[in-house]
Amino acid sequence: MSLIWLTLLLSAHLAECVPEKQKRSALNQLTRTLLRKYDCGVRPVHNWTSPTVIYIDLILQSVLDVDGKTQSITTSIWYRQIWTDEFLVWDPEEFDGINEISLSSDAIWIPDVIVSEFVDEGKSLPIPYVYVNSSGSVKYYRPMQVVLACSLEMYAFPFDKQNCSLTFRSWLHSVKEIDLALWRSAEAIANDKREFMNDGEWELLSIPSSYWQIRQDDTSYAHIQFNVLIRRRPLLYVVGLLIPSIFLMLVDVTSFYLPLSSGTRIAFKISILLGYTLFRVNLTDELPATAVNTPLIGVFFAVCMAMLMLSLIKSILVVKLLHHSEKEARQMSVSACLLDKYGSAAHSFTESALTSVRTLDRINGADYEFDASLEEDLLSLNEIPEVPSGLEWLLQELVSLHLAFSQEDSESSAQAEWLALCSKLDCFLFRFYLLVLASYAATLLMLWASWSFA
Repeated sequence: MSLIWLTLLLSAHLAECVPEKQKRSALNQLTRTLLRKYDCGVRPVHNWTSPTVIYIDLILQSVLDVDGKTQSITTSIWYRQIWTDEFLVWDPEEFDGINEISLSSDAIWIPDVIVSEFVDEGKSLPIPYVYVNSSGSVKYYRPMQVVLACSLEMYAFPFDKQNCSLTFRSWLHSVKEIDLALWRSAEAIANDKREFMNDGEWELLSIPSSYWQIRQDDTSYAHIQFNVLIRRRPLLYVVGLLIPSIFLMLVDVTSFYLPLSSGTRIAFKISILLGYTLFRVNLTDELPATAVNTPLIGVFFAVCMAMLMLSLIKSILVVKLLHHSEKEARQMSVSACLLDKYGSAAHSFTESALTSVRTLDRINGADYEFDASLEEDLLSLNEIPEVPSGLEWLLQELVSLHLAFSQEDSESSAQAEWLALCSKLDCFLFRFYLLVLASYAATLLMLWASWSFA
């Protein structure tokens, strides 16, 4: 009998030493219960005629890139989808008061809501879980970096505004199966800028939203569109592009005050043109590239270069006219007559002297009257067959000097009048240049102002 009691005591002690088998946790039991007979390929409604309403919310975090050449915009958004899954409902009291759990997004039904303007998915972090509460509400939150196709208007760069849309729709399901709605009010979404990184190049104006249905093949599809309205901050481009160009144009305008006869105006204007060309080449990457139309700033740079070319051509024309007059004056000078006189006889000297007198009469017939007796003396000298004596030679020298000084005075007077005429022409062209430049600047400012304050 004692042996039996000893065996029972030993068995009880060994039973106490063996650990009790642990029960599954309430969370594990709830997950297994919900997903045991769940089919992720079936829309989660008990009545197939009732649509599943997908509530959508959007928060814009930043604008990463705007590419005018490819007509695309890269944005970072926080995207939320909320819907009711009628197959994921439980009583919290049966599972230790658990009211919300996270489930794998691959294990449950996910709506096929896409963005119509979607081009490429950027560096978005995958979120493999969704939150489900006891009433069957599913919350699917995703941070996304997306590249969207957008019709960019770069004409008013750098004072441009852009309107890019994100249109959410179901790819296959009609409105009878999947309907869309806003999780928050349209006003709250439009004015929500709390998460936007407002220190970059772009400023967020608003995000208006709208809902509509489009009918295709006798079937209606629900759409929700968010319009992202952004405006570029132009300070960087004004300081880096516009102001240096304006400075170069002002330097070109002041170069008109250089004297025409100095010969440095053309070289100075060529230096300005070369400097402006180098400036444009270095800043080519800063300008937007579009294949449809030319931005207004591109027109600005092209017209500025055209104005510099026009200024250079005008200066070349005026200087050419001025030096053309000097060349003619040299051809009509008396020095050629004096050289002929020293190397020829009295006959050739008299002919050159008469030619100089007639030329002088043609140039300045009103200011200078040649004495007729002097011409008779020259003709009488021509009749002397032998070599002139000392007095006759001295007379010829005096007549030659008189003609030379008279011709020089006449040339100086004509040159002064021609210089005054060229100066008046230069002043007229300069005023015309200023008028064209002012008209262009006023037109450009009006266009930019109309786009900036629109």
